[in-house]
Amino acid sequence: MLSHDTVSSPAARDAAATAADRVPQTLAERRAALFRESWNGWAQRWLLGSAYALKPDTIRDTPHLLYRAALDLLRGGTRVPERDRTWPRPDTFGGVCRTISPETVLAAARAGFFPWCHCGPLKWWTREKRMVLFFNEYHIAKRLRRDMKKAPYRVTFDQAFDEVIAACAGRRSYNRHALTWITPKIMALYTELFDQGHAHSFEVWDAEGKLVGGGYGLAVGPVFMTESQFSLAPNTSKMGFAVLNYHLAKWGFLANDGKDFTPTIDAMGFRAIPRAEFDALLDNRDAEAKMTAKTGRWSVEADMATVASWQPAPAKDNIAA
Repeated sequence: MLSHDTVSSPAARDAAATAADRVPQTLAERRAALFRESWNGWAQRWLLGSAYALKPDTIRDTPHLLYRAALDLLRGGTRVPERDRTWPRPDTFGGVCRTISPETVLAAARAGFFPWCHCGPLKWWTREKRMVLFFNEYHIAKRLRRDMKKAPYRVTFDQAFDEVIAACAGRRSYNRHALTWITPKIMALYTELFDQGHAHSFEVWDAEGKLVGGGYGLAVGPVFMTESQFSLAPNTSKMGFAVLNYHLAKWGFLANDGKDFTPTIDAMGFRAIPRAEFDALLDNRDAEAKMTAKTGRWSVEADMATVASWQPAPAKDNIAA
């Protein structure tokens, strides 16, 4: 679900163009144009989404999902999922989203759920095992550190959220038939959360001022839930991600949530923790009270050279306690 170090197609490059290159529009008009999905894109997403449900490693859960979703729809759907009302198959379904809004997304995130679906109605999900980064375990590869010290890039926060989320949804140059879950509805929900100061983006700009990498996620109490990333140049998302994690640690966040296993985040130091441990992180109000990050737009407080020299200190205590 969380993509890393991906190289997007020309369509995504257009989405990642700087705002200065665009014809002036109202914010609503610009977002409507940026988040529009073509009929071909819609049809391809439904076709690939159906094929995904029939893959050997997912088809065994598809009948369970259809059955549970049908029952939930008969009850009117689920506005905000409850932690103790999930099913083991599929892992872990919390219901069909009913009257979803930024407020319900945020309330569901507080309970460890997120909206996700390739096609059809959005559904609430959580995981029995969650891939989480504790910052004292964060690993920045030596080569990446070297590149960060000499690369002609700069990183910002919350300067081009719309372009970042659109680029994350874009097709990949190495796979034109990549399946995205970042639909126009998801884009609209998370841009509203950005407007409210809960969702955040990081952007990587080249020497010419072009957006060449980035990612976005949701701040939920003392946990940051990273949703997706993209790169238009080698390792740019990893560089921006390192700057993000530096600031999250500095501001007092307990962890960065990557949701599902990928080899890339595993190599960074993310590890799977039980759902109960993840829920305890979300519920840690003492840690939340000590955080210095504020609701609203974030700003970068350290350059990439400083982040490249960062050596996360081992924690003295179990921060999940």
